[in-house]
Amino acid sequence: MTAHGTRLQASPWADFLAAQAQVLSIAVFFGVCFIVFSATSEAFLTPGNLLNMLRQSAPMLIVAVAMTFVITTGGIDLSVGSTVALINALAAILMQFGIPWPVVVAALILIGAAVGAVQGWFVAHEGLPAFIVTLAGLSILRGVALLMTQGFSIPIATEGWFIDIGRGWLLGIRFPAAIAVLAAVAGFFALDAMRFGRHVIAIGANAEAARRAGIPVKRRLVMVYVLTGVASAIAGIVIAARLGSGSSNAAVGFELEVIAAVVLGGTSLMGGKGTIVGTVLGALTIAVIGNGLILSHISPFFTQIVTGLIILVAIWLNTRVFARLAAPMRKP
Repeated sequence: MTAHGTRLQASPWADFLAAQAQVLSIAVFFGVCFIVFSATSEAFLTPGNLLNMLRQSAPMLIVAVAMTFVITTGGIDLSVGSTVALINALAAILMQFGIPWPVVVAALILIGAAVGAVQGWFVAHEGLPAFIVTLAGLSILRGVALLMTQGFSIPIATEGWFIDIGRGWLLGIRFPAAIAVLAAVAGFFALDAMRFGRHVIAIGANAEAARRAGIPVKRRLVMVYVLTGVASAIAGIVIAARLGSGSSNAAVGFELEVIAAVVLGGTSLMGGKGTIVGTVLGALTIAVIGNGLILSHISPFFTQIVTGLIILVAIWLNTRVFARLAAPMRKP
């Protein structure tokens, strides 16, 4: 009786550990990276470096939150980096025409939403694979940005409120970091506490069953791609404001970092399982690795190799080792 009672008392903890094994593992991995780089570089823990790291990782975190919804449905968006570049270039061009910055920001967000809606329509209503649709978007959008700028960087006047989007402060933290925090909080509640999030998870688990249950599958699929389009637009605006220029070469390889952050955090590439907390930890882990390696005076040519290997090992631990450790906990 006692043993039976003990098992019943322990089972909620076992269920919690089994359900959160991947998030807990990335939290541990993030902590280890933080401690290691704190010990190897005196500059790592300085307030200036930490605030700068948060500001630089903000665009990735903003888009990664939106990407979590796409990947949870079983899809993917490879075009986010090119969307960022397009918005980045458009921001500089429109600002040079003297258009008021609030109008520019609103227009760019609408353009990002339109890009996402078009790609979502092809995925949801035409049944084309998300990989193919967004791969085409990756090429087209980057090409449009190159055509508009002719490959040159376009400066943005440093005076005015627009620049404050990338360089300003809000409640003691950089404005881009504040936007990222708001995006993460909104994403957490949308995925975990709202009907929209439940629909996204259901579609990823079994789209046909979700459709038969009355979930508007096509509408939800379009909406998740609109989310990545809007998030990419915000990221493009933030980068343009921070750098004070717009370039078609912005955010090269950005989509890979975003997807890595989401998967590293425990969201399943097969769909049906997503976690915003894990995505935040994944994005911060990638930021810490990149920043820490640079401060440790490791060659920038070697940094990408080390970062890729660390991410590969971390995801392997997440999907294999911790999954196996959690499996016995699920058994009665």
